[in-house]
Amino acid sequence: MTTMGAQPAEVRPTGSARGPGAWWFRPVPLARIAVFRVIAYLFIPIDVFLTTAWVRAHADVPPEWYQPLLVGRLLHLPTPTETLVVVVQWALVLAALAAASGRAPRLLGAAVFLLYGEWMVIAMSYGKVDHDRIAFLVALAVLPTIGRARFRDRRPSEAAGWAMAAVLVTVMLTYFLAAWAKIRFGGWDWPTGSTLTRAVLRRGTDLSNWTLELPWLLGTAQWVMLVMEFLAPLILLARSDRARIGLVLFLLGFHLMVYAGVTIIFLPHCVAILSILPWERLTARFTRTAAGAPAAATAG
Repeated sequence: MTTMGAQPAEVRPTGSARGPGAWWFRPVPLARIAVFRVIAYLFIPIDVFLTTAWVRAHADVPPEWYQPLLVGRLLHLPTPTETLVVVVQWALVLAALAAASGRAPRLLGAAVFLLYGEWMVIAMSYGKVDHDRIAFLVALAVLPTIGRARFRDRRPSEAAGWAMAAVLVTVMLTYFLAAWAKIRFGGWDWPTGSTLTRAVLRRGTDLSNWTLELPWLLGTAQWVMLVMEFLAPLILLARSDRARIGLVLFLLGFHLMVYAGVTIIFLPHCVAILSILPWERLTARFTRTAAGAPAAATAG
């Protein structure tokens, strides 16, 4: 028998989230999901028309150049044509805009994930695979599993906690596996070589060209970058709101610094990083402000 005021089963924090798996199901407020969902879905039109606008050109590439990724081969996805690329492009954008409204979160969210996955297969099946998409793809995959979430809904949800933990772990693995790939394919010549020097020579800006006169600085920076990436599992220790905010500022600051120096930015990854923030604090502040406004007006 259900008592009045009891939370729905899908958002009630239960005792099942104990033991070794407790971290994965640490409840988070649904308001956090509501905000991040809007950010993630509204980013998609920007990504489609700006940051990955070049994907549209694959419709004009000879079919024999198409070498599908493993997922494309397993699912027998069709070779991109003019019609297919245009349909996927516009269906993805329209589905993302609809999903950002919060309506039918499971249906529209699943549609966005599948369409964006196909967009990425079209993008990355011609010889170049970007690693900055993984965390964002995971975010799109887990958001539909949560269901409805509103900006003022501060109820804790284990489903939301699991989804955000999945994104956080993927963000961490993006850095850690990047370091592993550097050593696996480049060996110890990567941190001791001239990787950053070449990057500055090719893509340097007024903010970074001066470093070419200090080769020891770029060499040191390579070691620092590698060590920091290998220490990425420490990201999982950020549990308090203050620690999470500090972590996000640090990570975004790092990516902005890289962009300022060599004009490379991993926007989808940066969007995934935003899932770490306690957005429910922002919505609570706006709610209090809105609630106090009429009273202030009446008092005046």
